[in-house]
Amino acid sequence: MTISDAWRPDRPYNALPSLPPKVDLETKAVLKQCITARAALAELKQAAQLIPNQAMLINTLPLLEARASSEIENIVTTADELFRFAGSEHGATDPATREALRYRAALYAGYQSLRERPLSTVTAVEICQTIKDRQIDIRRVPGTALANQRSGEVIYTPPEGADLLRSQLANWEQFLHNETALDPLVRMAVGHYQFEAIHPFADGNGRTGRILNILFLVQAGLLAVPILYLSREIIRQKAEYYGLLLQVTRDQAWEPWLLYMLEAVEETSRWTLAKIVAIRALAEHTAEFVRRTLPKIYSRELVDLIFAQPYCRIANLDAAGIAKRQTASKYLLELVGAGVLTEQAAGKEKLFVHPKLMNVLTNDGNDWEPYSLTP
Repeated sequence: MTISDAWRPDRPYNALPSLPPKVDLETKAVLKQCITARAALAELKQAAQLIPNQAMLINTLPLLEARASSEIENIVTTADELFRFAGSEHGATDPATREALRYRAALYAGYQSLRERPLSTVTAVEICQTIKDRQIDIRRVPGTALANQRSGEVIYTPPEGADLLRSQLANWEQFLHNETALDPLVRMAVGHYQFEAIHPFADGNGRTGRILNILFLVQAGLLAVPILYLSREIIRQKAEYYGLLLQVTRDQAWEPWLLYMLEAVEETSRWTLAKIVAIRALAEHTAEFVRRTLPKIYSRELVDLIFAQPYCRIANLDAAGIAKRQTASKYLLELVGAGVLTEQAAGKEKLFVHPKLMNVLTNDGNDWEPYSLTP
C-alpha cells in the first residue's frame, strides 16, 4: 500500500479494500459465538412461526426496531406515538415520528422485495428513498465527511465518485451472495461494515444498512419474518458500535467487530423471543377472557386484530371484514367496558388502545396482570 492509499480520516477512502478481507474472519472465538447466536436465532424463528397470525408480529415488533434505529441517528420519538400513527405516517404531527414510521415501511417493502430478487444495490436505493421520502441515488457530489458531533473533528471520509461507489457496491453484493463458505452471520457483519464504509448515500446510510442486516437474515433463512430488534443492542452500546467500525477501518480489527455483532444478534434474539412468548401468552389469555365475558361479540379474528393494531380504529374492523362501522364501534366499546381496551379521542376519530399489550411491547419486563376470568 502506498502512502496515498493509506487511510486518513480527512481524505476520501477510495482505496477501501474489497471483500472478502485478507484475514481469517472465522477465528475460534468468532465460530464459538456463531454457534450461540445461531441457536438463539433458531429459537426466535421457531417461536415466531408458532403464532398463526403473523400480523401480530410484523405490525408491532418492527416498530420497536424503527424507533431504536432512528434514535441511533438522533431522530427521537416515542413508542406510543409510533403505534398511534402506525396506520399512516402522514397523520403524525412531528417529523421524527413520520421518519421512524417510514423506516418500518422501508423494512416491510424490502422484505416483500425478497420474493422477486435477492438483496442488491437496487434494494438499498429503494430502502433509502422510502426512509427519506424522496428520490435518492448513489452519491455523485464530493464533500461528504463524518465528524464527531461534539468536537467537529472529521473521523471518516467515505469514498467519492458514483462509478467507484457502484463498483464497491457490486463487490459488496457479490460477497453477500457468493462467499457461502462463511457463516451467514459473519457475512452479515462484514457486509454491514462495508456498506457503512462505502456510505453510498448523502443521508440515511445507517438506517438503510441496519434494514439490510435484517433482510439478509431473512434471505439466508435464519428468520422467516423481519422481526429481530437488532438496533436495541446498538443503541445500548452506541459508542462501541461506532468505535469498532472505526477500528476495522483503521486497524483491520475484524474479530472485535464480528464478536460485537454476533453478541448483539444473540442478545436481541433472546430479547425478541421473550417478547413473542409474552405476546402469545397474553393473546391466549385475552381470547379466553373475551370468549367467556363477551361471547356475543367474540371471534378469534377480533382478538387477533387488537393484537395486530395496539391502537385500533373502527375502520380497522371494517377493513378486516369483522364488522361494519356501527357494529365495529359497539364491539370496541364492549371491549372497553370489559377492561380489555381503553378509549382515546384523536381529533374527529376514536382510538381504542390495548394497554396490556403496549406495556409488554414498550417495557423491559414481559409480565402482565391477568384479567379476571370469573364469569
